[in-house]
Amino acid sequence: MSLSIHTQAATLLVGSYTEGASQGIYRYQFDPRSGQIATPAQQVVKAVSPSWLVLSADQRQLFAVNETPAGHISSFGVSGKGEITPLNQVLSLGDEPTHASLSHDQRYLFVANYAVAPDPGGSLVVIPVARDGKLKAVLQQLRHAPSKVNPERQTGAHVHSVVQSPDGRHLYASDLGADKVFIYRYDGASTDRPLSPAIPAFVTLPPGSGPRHLLFDAKGRHAYLTLEMSAEVVAFDVLDGALLERQRLPLTDSTEPAAKAAGGLHLSADGRFLYVSNRGSANQIVVYAVGKDDGQLTLLQRRSVEGDHPREFSLDPSGNFLLVANQKSNQIVVMRRDPRSGKLGETVQTLPQDAPSDLKFLD
Repeated sequence: MSLSIHTQAATLLVGSYTEGASQGIYRYQFDPRSGQIATPAQQVVKAVSPSWLVLSADQRQLFAVNETPAGHISSFGVSGKGEITPLNQVLSLGDEPTHASLSHDQRYLFVANYAVAPDPGGSLVVIPVARDGKLKAVLQQLRHAPSKVNPERQTGAHVHSVVQSPDGRHLYASDLGADKVFIYRYDGASTDRPLSPAIPAFVTLPPGSGPRHLLFDAKGRHAYLTLEMSAEVVAFDVLDGALLERQRLPLTDSTEPAAKAAGGLHLSADGRFLYVSNRGSANQIVVYAVGKDDGQLTLLQRRSVEGDHPREFSLDPSGNFLLVANQKSNQIVVMRRDPRSGKLGETVQTLPQDAPSDLKFLD
């Protein structure tokens, strides 16, 4: 199997929390030959806690959730050279928005309002996107009933991610507070209610497990889900929009609650490997091989992130490096990756960065 060859510098965007020294969104140049992030940043875009970033299909628009108690969503223009310019900002009609995704037809931005406080709790909202990239007011808001299994974390709904299926027909909202992934039909032609409950309307996960992030493979035949509170990853078969559980695996051998804090997950570009972060006292990236036909997972490696609280991570365009945003140790760690085996190797750079939370590359 041939390795990916990318010799041109790539643009790396870093979202962050701004309660400390961070100022917002950072734009860096990344060298895919050496795995080095060049410093200083090429641009710093001042924004309040832009913790999750979303790029449009043509990469000329950038959207960021402003994860604060009075949640907002911000829109930016991106020039051909990567320069970022603010466009506008709207209310998310919910507290602490933590995740967002753009519909495949680019008409709507779906936002997960996590909401730490149980009342009124989290929600899923739909925000129209104008052709110039500016956001309009929230068009639709949907709420879920909490499971109330965990009295500290599940007395209210906490929508943690919103992801559309590859065919664009369904939207999936992972609700940590409900122990369910809710499934909606998507109607891009609707001007008032783009989302409606699918049949089945949800898939139920184990009590107190806390669904967090969902990811589909390229063909939409399989999906993978992190369970934050139980530190597990679930593999699903996808059939007519329904999620059929095939496999559930622990991210850690530890029985200590402190070692259970599953985070993000990403597939390699060729779909052969799945990478999952586990925060807490574990602080690892867990690597799985993915079955070619059945999508089943096989554990390959548990690799320390050499820092604290890997909130998100990203594979670089070459596929030869994996970058980790260690939020609580204020650093981005760059690890070498073997595209053939999928395993993570040596650390090639540790870059100081205050409270990094998301990493996105421009092609």
